[in-house]
This record gives sequence, structure tokens and C-alpha cells, in this order.
Amino acid sequence: MCGIAGFTNSIDNAEEVVKKMMDRIVHRGPDSQGCYVDDRIAMGFRRLSIIDLSDKGSQPIFNEDRSVAVTFNGEIYNYRELREELRAAGHSFSTETDTEVLVHGWEEWGRKLLDRLRGMFAFVIYDRNTDTVFGARDYFGIKPLYYAQMGGTLMWGSEIKSLLEHPHFVKKLNTAALESYLSFQYSVTDETFFKGVFKLPAAHCFTYSGGRLTVERYWEIKFDPDEGPDLEEWVNRISETFRDSVSAHKIADVEVGSFLSSGVDSSFVAAVADVDKTFTVGFGEDEKYNEIGYAKEFSKYIGKDNFSHVISPEEYWGNFELIQYHMDEPLADPAAAALFFVCRLASQQVKVVLSGEGADEIFGGYNIYHNPADMAKYERIPRPIRRALGAVAQKLPKKHGVNFLIRGSQSLQERFIGNAYIFTEKERKKILKIRTSAPAPSAVTAPFYEKCRGCDQVTQMQYLDLHLWMTGDILLKADKMSMAHSLELRVPFLDRKVMELAERIPTRHRVTKTETKYAMRIAALAACPPQTAKKDKLGFPVPIRVWLREDKYYELVKGYFTSETAEKFFRTDELVKLLDVHRSGKYDRSRMIWTVFTFLVWYDIYFVKGGRAPAAG
Repeated sequence: MCGIAGFTNSIDNAEEVVKKMMDRIVHRGPDSQGCYVDDRIAMGFRRLSIIDLSDKGSQPIFNEDRSVAVTFNGEIYNYRELREELRAAGHSFSTETDTEVLVHGWEEWGRKLLDRLRGMFAFVIYDRNTDTVFGARDYFGIKPLYYAQMGGTLMWGSEIKSLLEHPHFVKKLNTAALESYLSFQYSVTDETFFKGVFKLPAAHCFTYSGGRLTVERYWEIKFDPDEGPDLEEWVNRISETFRDSVSAHKIADVEVGSFLSSGVDSSFVAAVADVDKTFTVGFGEDEKYNEIGYAKEFSKYIGKDNFSHVISPEEYWGNFELIQYHMDEPLADPAAAALFFVCRLASQQVKVVLSGEGADEIFGGYNIYHNPADMAKYERIPRPIRRALGAVAQKLPKKHGVNFLIRGSQSLQERFIGNAYIFTEKERKKILKIRTSAPAPSAVTAPFYEKCRGCDQVTQMQYLDLHLWMTGDILLKADKMSMAHSLELRVPFLDRKVMELAERIPTRHRVTKTETKYAMRIAALAACPPQTAKKDKLGFPVPIRVWLREDKYYELVKGYFTSETAEKFFRTDELVKLLDVHRSGKYDRSRMIWTVFTFLVWYDIYFVKGGRAPAAG
């Protein structure tokens, strides 16, 4: 696992600049560094040594005549098979790393190399023979890759903060990203919060040649259920395929551990992986916010050591600025901060950790996936009547029954934009002082709904979450929080073979009237006790709704809500109303508050305080 950075259109002090870019992401690779600079390109690299711990594993890595160079962040789990195939084709290898298969694979197969890879990756290849820069991001977006074209320069990096060091970089806020973020709680489009900086989407690659940049998709998720096999057969296939994936994801020359919560996903991973150490964090003593007791019992059940830490409110709030610095862009998922602490805990013991991300999106694990079944009877009422009832409900205080009437008046595309829907378009315009070019939430999601048109509603929801929520929230925080502590986080559910299997599983074996991840939970029974395999999803709960009603944190957030920064973007009186309504206990507005607060903290770091790392709390 590493960090990469680079740029074209070489400048006089190119080596000095690329080293500054590398220094900004030293946390991604503290073990060593390397760079390649010529009159056309500068490529930088920071290394976290996982496979082939020798100095030969340092990057950039070249082909035999040094005409092709690569910098790479990630792991290629089938690199040994690819290496033998390439050797048989006449290529010579000088290292034992997985990185080198990318160089020779490019020579042998060109872009079709991507069809052969099994792993997580973001890499950039420079081919001097054709003066071409080629970059790619893995199928699910596990590893990030950002790019920008400024001042005649193409620059790229594992993190946006590295780009800030380039003299051609112009730092400007993208206000459209802010408005969309208020609905989704994360940066949802390919644009970022920095104007002119883009995320290379998952399963996409770019080619830069002759001053022209082209971005293309190279792989698609396609749900195509197979009604032939019975449930038992699907369970057996899940078990076999997942165990194979876990085995592949354990390849390393260092110790591997596993995260562990009370849920079936991380428990299934930990049990199958047979690692020696598991890691868990929680808050206080309330089981609603603390899964440590369960994790210790389960670790005892599988005969492993569990390491845990109780996060205090002071720790959480005291490190929040540092967490948002590492995120690069504001992410209002409270679990991101919790993940920061479990990564810190694990990094004290191991260099690699396995985690359960992706299972919910692939196998249908979110409770909201019950929504189509819950709404089915109500949707038999003619839509005009439901629309009328919904219009009345919109004017009432939002409670459970009222929300049902509002949702029931809407199509799936109108009511579901992913697992988080913080501010509606109307609500976000009410608090924003500025006007932007941000699209409506439904306009963001429309292309994805169009691609899975004809699928049932549960599958449509999964498809949307796989492309937006998982990449923009779940995997973003997994990468940034683990790399903040020089920890490699691997996700065996997010494997091409697992996805190819999941695409074929009928919806009725994914989500039933009473259970989510139905077939996967049965598969987990072979490794986990029934109470684990059947346990309802809890997520990574954080007691922010409780904290925001305490004087200390109420006043802290109010200070941000009435600050000069807030005045630039928001109607601060509306922000304070949200805070006061929540504090009164009348309504829970914690997620709305947290979304705005997170942006304000992030903005102060990058646009007021200079974009440098704050001190840890």
C-alpha cells in the first residue's frame, strides 16, 4: 500500500516539487520513497512495505529498458499467476512485487491488462515510447485517484492535498459540490470540493497523450439473476467464493489482523480469515454505542485475541479537525471518526487489516432495502391520491407516519438517493445564502437508475449504492482513515469473483420480508454462531445526537454556525434554529447539524488555516 503523486509538463524545479507532493502524503507510505523525473514527467511514490519488503520493491518500477515506468497504490492479489504468464511470454522480472506485473502487463496487453487484474488499485503508467500517461482505478473504487489540469499541466495523486504543492495549482472552492453534499453527506459527483480537481471514477481509466485527456469506463456491474440454482446451492457458492477471496486477501509478507464489530460482515471475515488479532472500538457503556463486549465474546469463540478501545467524547471532538484534514473533502458520516480510532488501534499491532465493507451493497444488507416491500400495498393506491396526501404531509412536522406518506407519494427515484438523504433540495436552499449550479439530487442519481432500468426496486437501490454511497462514503473513509495511520485496509467482499457471483443471486435470496443479506447470512452460519449470523445491522453508531444536546458541544458547534466562515455560505439564523430545535428534544436534527458542521471544520482547515495538518487532540 502506498501513495502516489505526479505531473506532466516538467518545470525547472520538478524534482523538488514532486518531493513536496510526496511529503504531503508521507502517512500513506512511511517506509521509503522514490521518484522519477525527466523532461516530460515527474512521478513520485511513498511506500508502505507489504509484499517484497526489500529495497527492490520501491517504486517507480520500470521494464527492462526503462522505457515504461509505474507508480502504484494497492494490491494485485493474482500477481503470481500473472507473473508466470508474462514470464512465459518472454518478460524478465527484477523484483518479487505485485507492482511489476503492471509494467510488463502494459507492454503485453495494453489497456486490456485491466481485465486480468484481481485486487484494489490506483496506478499511473508512463510509456516513453508513445509519450503516453495511463492511469486506472479499481473496479469498486477502493483506492482513490485524483487529477487536475491546470496551467498546461496534468497532475495526479492519491490525495488532493498532494496537488496543493504544485505551483500551477489554483485553490478555489467548488460551491456546487457544497450544495450537493448537503443532500448526500459526501462529495457525490466526479467533481470535488476543489474547483478543477476530479476523482477518477471507480472502474475507469484515463489516457493522456498529445495534451489530450480521455476518461473511459472499462468494467460494469450487471445484475442478471439466475433462477436455476436453489437456495442451498447459492449458499454453498457464496461460502466457497468468499473463502477463496479471503485467502487471496491474506497474501502479505507482514502480519494481517481484522476489524470486528457485532455485525455478521466483520465476524464472517474474522472467522474465515483465521487471523490472530481483532480490533474493536466503542463509546461509553451503552450497548447501543459499544460493541466491544460482543467482539470480545466472538473473538473468544474463534480463539483469537481482541484489542479494544473506548473512545471518549473529548478524544472524538479533539481529533475531528485532524480527521477532516485526512479526508481531503468533508464527509459527514459520524462513523468516519470512529474508524479513525480503530485504525489507530490496529496500526499499533499490525500493518494490514481485513474489514467487512461492501457486503451490504453486494448482498443486500441495508434495512432500507425492505422499503419496496413495505411500500408495496400503499403503492396500490392511485398515484394522484398518494401525491395529494404527500403534499399535505409535506406541511406537517416530520414524524414516522408523516414521512411514510411523503415517501409513498414519490417514485423510488424521487425518494431514494442512497443511504443518506440529509437535506432535500428545498431544505438546502433554505439554509444556503449562495446560489450554485448544483444539480437536483434526482438528476445526480438518474443516470444510474437508467442503467438498471428493468431491474426490481431492491436491485436498483443496490446498484445506486454500489456506485455512489459505497464509493463516496464507505470506501472513502476506509481508505483515508486507514492510510492516516499507515495501515493497509483490505476488503474481501469487494472482489470481482464475489461480485460476479452476487450479480446472479435472485433478489428473493438477497432480501426477504424479514431479513437482509439472506443467503449470505446462511453461508456465515458455517463459521459464526446463529446469534451472529442473524444479528440485525447496527452499523458503526456514534452518539452525536446525545452530545449535541450537551452544553459543551452545543456551544462549540454554535460557535462554528455563527462564524465568519458560516456567514459566507449560510443563513446563520437558520443554522442556529436547527441546533436549538435539536437541543430542545422536539426533533432529531443531528445529521443535518453534523453535515453543516463538518463542512465548516473542513473549510477552515483548507481555506482559512492554510491546509496543513492540525495537531491531534
